[in-house]
Amino acid sequence: MRRLRSFDDVVDWRLCVGCGACVHACPSSGGRMVHVEAEGFRPVFTTPDRAEMAAALPVCPGYQVDARVEAPGPMSSPEYGSALEIWEGWAADPDVRLRASSGGILTALSLYLIEVEHFGGVLHAGMDADAPWMNRNYVSRTRADVLARAGSRYAPSSPCAGLGEIAGAAGPHAFIGKPCDVSAVDALRRRDPRLDRSLGLVLSSFCAGTPSTRGTLDLMQQLGVQPDETTAVHYRGDGWPGRFRMTLRSGRPASSLSYEESWSRLTGYRPVRCNLCPDGLGRLADISCGDAWDHFDETGDSGRSLIIVRTERGRRHLHAAMRAGYITLTPAGPARVVAAQRALLQRRRDLFGRLAALTMLGAPVPSYKGFGLVRAWVGAGPRRWMATVGGTLRRVIQRAWFRRQPPYKVATDAP
Repeated sequence: MRRLRSFDDVVDWRLCVGCGACVHACPSSGGRMVHVEAEGFRPVFTTPDRAEMAAALPVCPGYQVDARVEAPGPMSSPEYGSALEIWEGWAADPDVRLRASSGGILTALSLYLIEVEHFGGVLHAGMDADAPWMNRNYVSRTRADVLARAGSRYAPSSPCAGLGEIAGAAGPHAFIGKPCDVSAVDALRRRDPRLDRSLGLVLSSFCAGTPSTRGTLDLMQQLGVQPDETTAVHYRGDGWPGRFRMTLRSGRPASSLSYEESWSRLTGYRPVRCNLCPDGLGRLADISCGDAWDHFDETGDSGRSLIIVRTERGRRHLHAAMRAGYITLTPAGPARVVAAQRALLQRRRDLFGRLAALTMLGAPVPSYKGFGLVRAWVGAGPRRWMATVGGTLRRVIQRAWFRRQPPYKVATDAP
């Protein structure tokens, strides 16, 4: 069986998530993230220090993710990981709730941390003003910064590449990322006390995968819009769940698509590693949250999220934000997570079969520890086993995922 032995292996076998953790972890290797339209952001090292890179490989979520570090809680479950508390909630400010993607919890928490707890900033991805169909990293330090960058971004991002901006900074900072980004942050902070001291809170959105930039560009083209015509691209927001919409330089109205229409088209552009994800619910964050889909009925609700509190630090800040009037919370429980995120949890149950199919064809796969994948797979039953393994084998052969591909032709540096 082939094994992953380097960051080059991870990239060439299409297992890179583009998080940028390797660039942060290898300061002597001249790393930077470059944009590959069909894939996402990928690392390039101009002065590779092989010893440094080998030592840093375990931080890469394309190489491994270890959930065994989770702290148990009274609402924990093998399905979604550790949980001290589970809530349903939304931003108390109606404007924040409306403009965000699913109730505005992450936005409202960011505002609370900056304005009340006096955090130095929030590191996260947001729309690139120069290329609004892409993302770039920001450290938001004011209310205006946070609100300008609110909302889901279904395009590649490399937030871990920006950790150098906050490591060692005076005062705590927050980090917002996808579950894979958060797993890399967890591994990085265990290696680097300086970074650990700077991270006051780590937040994760729920995630079903990140489409490539080509997905957004093709979607824009289907709507008759060229990239240079746009000044803004929004995937959601302005209501729940919101629409895919664009702002054009000319001021003419642009066509839009419902969330369901746009997401159904974008899912075909997710890279390989997104289809091998063991964790769509941010198990290694302090707090993770996402859509409470089981309460979505298209009756004009401004949005609501499920919130999973995973650490004592997360619980302390969440309760303080509620007391300060930034968020509204109502109790929920494990059944709500299962009901609201059926699709993500089913993908996790199928994962062992997908990994087995790739291994049968000689492709290396990441190491996932502490996720109970075998147990979840056994419970799926023979019919699901056959469908999952058979479907994966077919796609792997059709798309030649059983072959190593040389480094991608790069286009531009990540902003």
